[in-house]
Amino acid sequence: MQSLAQIDDWPVEHAAAGVIAADGAVRGTRGDTVRRFPLASVTKPLVATAALVAVEEEAVTLDRAAGPEGSTVRHLLAHTSGLAFGEHRVVAEPGTRRLYSSAGFEVLASTIEDATGIGFADYLHEAVLAPLGMTSTTLDGSAGHGATSTVDDLLRLAAELQMPTILHTSTLAEATSVQFPGLNGTIPGFGHQKPNDWGLGYELRDGKSPHWTGSANSPRTFGHFGQSGTFLWVDPDAGAACVALTDRDFGDWAKSAWPTFSDAVLAELAGP
Repeated sequence: MQSLAQIDDWPVEHAAAGVIAADGAVRGTRGDTVRRFPLASVTKPLVATAALVAVEEEAVTLDRAAGPEGSTVRHLLAHTSGLAFGEHRVVAEPGTRRLYSSAGFEVLASTIEDATGIGFADYLHEAVLAPLGMTSTTLDGSAGHGATSTVDDLLRLAAELQMPTILHTSTLAEATSVQFPGLNGTIPGFGHQKPNDWGLGYELRDGKSPHWTGSANSPRTFGHFGQSGTFLWVDPDAGAACVALTDRDFGDWAKSAWPTFSDAVLAELAGP
């Protein structure tokens, strides 16, 4: 895909990208797709997928109490537990605001550890990484932002999020639908969104503006970006997903480059 060549012009030392179709066919890659990059918050879709496996295995339920009083696993996944961004400190009543929280994902991981008796990094490996063949991905720190991976591995996750094999299609459908509709909140780097819709661990594109995906991305697009200069989106209407990893922290360069890049990818996928 010629559109992927845009990453060559990004103001980064290293970048890699890839696109995979809903049928599992890799449509194109660019850069070193086996290079390991810190994912930052692109860790969260990995952790969310493991949490959904735990729900299907009945180790936990979405309505299990977890985190602050009144909060559940569902609240933690949907960033409505009331926990602060990076602190285990309650700043709102559960279900009343969309407060993006890495701390909430740490509580989520601890909840799954307690329920399964397995360290969360090990559970993530057994539930998601090994079944999908993600051999170059590790969780070495926080469940909110501590994973490292490659484009090749994340394309395997992107394939799962289009044609699920370790999850039921109904589980994925719920996870990519709005949880606690109508809540406002802030997307780090992109300001206040009204509403700031979120699924179960996956951010939903909907009609948000500004946004890190492209203007051509459909409202059904879901995924995540990371402060380490990384993103993964899945666009069900386009029948494809895109991954891009870099070694430069998110900033103004990404706000400009990423939407343009995504629009070029979608235009090429659509054809003449």
